[in-house]
Parts: sequence; C-alpha cells; structure tokens
Amino acid sequence: MAGQAQYEELARQLSAIGIVKRDMGRILPPECPGGSAAVLTLLGRHGDMRMSRLAELLSVDMSVTSRHVAHVADRGWIERSPDPADKRSRILHLTAAGQEQLDELSRRTSRLLADRLSDWSDQEVGLLIALMGRLRESFGDCRTTQRSSHPHPHATDATELTTRTPA
Repeated sequence: MAGQAQYEELARQLSAIGIVKRDMGRILPPECPGGSAAVLTLLGRHGDMRMSRLAELLSVDMSVTSRHVAHVADRGWIERSPDPADKRSRILHLTAAGQEQLDELSRRTSRLLADRLSDWSDQEVGLLIALMGRLRESFGDCRTTQRSSHPHPHATDATELTTRTPA
C-alpha cells in the first residue's frame, strides 16, 4: 500500500489535470462546447436513451441536461422522439450530422493527444490507459449497474475529459 506522501503527491497531480482538460477544451469547435460534446459522446457510446439516463451519465441535473440537449438538437445533431413506453418521455437519438460532429471531435482529440504524447512510447500510453481505467474503476462508474470485473478497462473517448462526465 502506498504511503501518505505518495497519496499527497497523487492528489496534487490529479488537481493539476485541469491543465490537460483546459487544453482539450480549447480544441472544441465554438459551436460544440463541452456539454454538447458530452451529449454526443454518450449517445454515440450508449445509443438511444431517455433524458433522465443522459442526466445520470452526465452527473448533472435535468435542467442542465435539457440545455445541453436543446443545443445539440437545434443544430440537428440529435433527434428527440416520443418514448413508446411512456409518451411523456423523449428518446434521444444521434443523427447522421451528430455522428459526423462526433467523428470530428474524435479526430481533434486524437490529434491533440498524438501531438502532446509524441515522445511517449506505445507501452507508456497503454500503461496510462490501463491505470486511468483502474483509477476510475476504484472510484466506481455510474454508467453501469455493476462494476467491471476486468482489472484494467480500456480508457474512454478522450472528449469526455472536456466535460464533467465521469470518465
């Protein structure tokens, strides 16, 4: 088990991760801020869902989720359709234009990471992915009802780093 000094240093390093998040936020197109990117990322990863589920995944309340959804819907990146099981609810669906925007976000994020980590070996990048996944797992993952049994889950799409979304 790590000692107190190591945990203190880890806390400092985690606090400093804001620099990485800010840099990643700067690459987002002006029409697609972090909250919008998170909505697209989650719909791309998890498929169609109700707004309540999206709010849970975003870890924000429904009013914030509604604003993010309105923003992406106004741009034609998602569609809101009645839920057949409950007509009061809406099912959110990523459109082709939304998938294109999500693909662009992924390209931008990948380019930034490739640039910033160009002096890292493949092994170092793989180790970072594994350790970040393990750290996330140690804190729990609200996106699933069970914790993964895999000791080193793969890292999620890097666009999540630009949002409050649990990575």
